[in-house]
Amino acid sequence: MEIKKVLNNNVVITLNAEEQEMVVMGKGLAFQKKVGQAVEEEKIEKMFVLQDEETSSKLDQLLKYTSEKYLDIASEILTYAQKHVPYQLNEYLYVALTDHLSFAIARYEQGIELKNNLLYEVRKYYKREYQIALRCLGIIEKHTGIRLNDDEAGSIALHLVNSQVSGENMQAAVQVTEMVESILNIVKYFYQMELDETTINYERFVTHLRYFAVRFIRKETAKDTVDDFMHEQVMRKYQQAYQCTERINLYLEKNFNWPLSQDERVYLTVHIHRVTYREREINEEN
Repeated sequence: MEIKKVLNNNVVITLNAEEQEMVVMGKGLAFQKKVGQAVEEEKIEKMFVLQDEETSSKLDQLLKYTSEKYLDIASEILTYAQKHVPYQLNEYLYVALTDHLSFAIARYEQGIELKNNLLYEVRKYYKREYQIALRCLGIIEKHTGIRLNDDEAGSIALHLVNSQVSGENMQAAVQVTEMVESILNIVKYFYQMELDETTINYERFVTHLRYFAVRFIRKETAKDTVDDFMHEQVMRKYQQAYQCTERINLYLEKNFNWPLSQDERVYLTVHIHRVTYREREINEEN
């Protein structure tokens, strides 16, 4: 392997046999080395593939003022997380997490603890990612001796969620979370009830809302597959749920200029009926 770029004394960019960029790490790996020279393979401690040249450029900038130990921690976190999520994590997370971890540890050492205002929502809507992030606090503690709090687990979980959305824009994950929360609040207010968060119908509804919000962030417009007859049937059969869907449509049009498609009206109506039906039965019995 030849050195393509030296990031610091311990980290270089090289190419593998498939001509893919790789980050290669090892103590003193690049000491007094230049581009074009061979990597001393016996010094390699860790390596991972980069698909995007822009990511390696940003790593280069980041490692000028951040210790590569945070890149090492980020790499271990992503290796662990990738085994426990069903989607592919965006490689920009190497940069985003390295940056986040360096500042989180620095704040801790200065006695500064920032509250994560979305921690409650993250725990509710991204249970899988949050549980992974809690485990990742142990990885961080193993490397640094510092146990970060649950607010930081919430931030790491949002980074994982954001990997489904847009790669590097953390604001996108926040926007998805806020949109899901707002739509759920519309349903609760419309029906004047709390939803049972332990039911499978609730889990399905939240999952649908998350992917709906992700499509919005990505500006993806799905082609309608539900015909007019099915739309009319659902509208008549689930009238109350459809009225709630129309409230959601007004919210989306007003705040995002993004009206619901006919497909989304049908799917949302069915989900809303399912998630509220059992609770309404219980209320009527009481």
